[in-house]
Amino acid sequence: MSSFPSRRRVLTTGAGAALGIGVAGANASAASAAARNSGGPEETRTLDELYRAALEEGGKLVVYSGGDTPTQQDGTKAAFKARFPDIDLTLIVDYSKYHDVRVDNQFATDTLVPDVVQLQTLQDFVRWKRQGRLLHYKPAGFSKLYEGFRDPQGAWVAVAAIAFSFLYGTAAVGSDAPRDPLDLVDPKWKGRIASSYPHDDDAVLYLYTLYVQKYGWDWVARLATQDVRFARGSNSPGDAVFAGQKAIGVGTAGSAVPNSSSPARFVIADKHPFMAWGQRAAVLKQAGNPTAAKLYLNWQLSAETQQKAFNGWSVRTDVTPAGGLRPIWEYPNAHLDGFPEFMADRAAVERWKQTFALYFGEVRGDPTPGWPGLHPGA
Repeated sequence: MSSFPSRRRVLTTGAGAALGIGVAGANASAASAAARNSGGPEETRTLDELYRAALEEGGKLVVYSGGDTPTQQDGTKAAFKARFPDIDLTLIVDYSKYHDVRVDNQFATDTLVPDVVQLQTLQDFVRWKRQGRLLHYKPAGFSKLYEGFRDPQGAWVAVAAIAFSFLYGTAAVGSDAPRDPLDLVDPKWKGRIASSYPHDDDAVLYLYTLYVQKYGWDWVARLATQDVRFARGSNSPGDAVFAGQKAIGVGTAGSAVPNSSSPARFVIADKHPFMAWGQRAAVLKQAGNPTAAKLYLNWQLSAETQQKAFNGWSVRTDVTPAGGLRPIWEYPNAHLDGFPEFMADRAAVERWKQTFALYFGEVRGDPTPGWPGLHPGA
């Protein structure tokens, strides 16, 4: 307050002068705050320039990625290594709900390992931003991302659009294919359905909550009589269908791009719910290899990489989806904006989990990624 003129001086020098000083000070403060919170301009360096800078930094990169099996991100790693062969990339896959607390424990013990976190637990990125844990950074093409797939200050970006629904084996169902989730409770499918536990994976959980909201708890009760084979890992339903063990798999990712050579079909039915979200990624502010981390985000968000998305959907507004699909944000039944809100209410999430346990039994089985421990990649 001492830097402002006193009331007596204001009266003697004129209110207009004092007002000018106040407005200038407020404008300067606002400009300073905006500069601090903007995250800066988008990256202008090319991938090759970032690559050279990352090599000068040391050429190492550690990414913690959410997933279901240790090899699930092998394709990502191979593609990155093909483009940037001299970067020593370590990519650790585990359930996001274990990666996030693993990172929190590393923060608490000053033993941080990853440079990038790429997870399904969307609420963690909001919390880590609030705690000052994330580097505010805008990769090239940031302005081309769908608005819901980017933090305004660049604390995080979504690098992939993922959808969960159900699928079926075309040979197993023949001409009597299930058209929508209501068909799953038909007694003819008893003993022929696999599902990931909704109370073990939050994305599957959200899908099942959408089913409840659309069809009611009676639908869940009827599904519980279908002798469904529940297992951990959202990969498990698809694995069961592709292996010919089950006709239908519920609570798994897939591609809605038409493919006549595929033995399975991923179902998205008009006016029936499925769920989708943007898998968020961020550079940790304490990252040991921040330039390599920036390279990774820029590569993931490049138009070239986005055009190769396995399910045809991109997080960019300037990349046309494959196979005649619409952008994922144009499907109201995908509930794209609902998942972040769902993930933020952890008390409600727990109530949903325990309720589904009453219908389907407790989660059983070891985690499908194995047990990476406290400091994988160190």
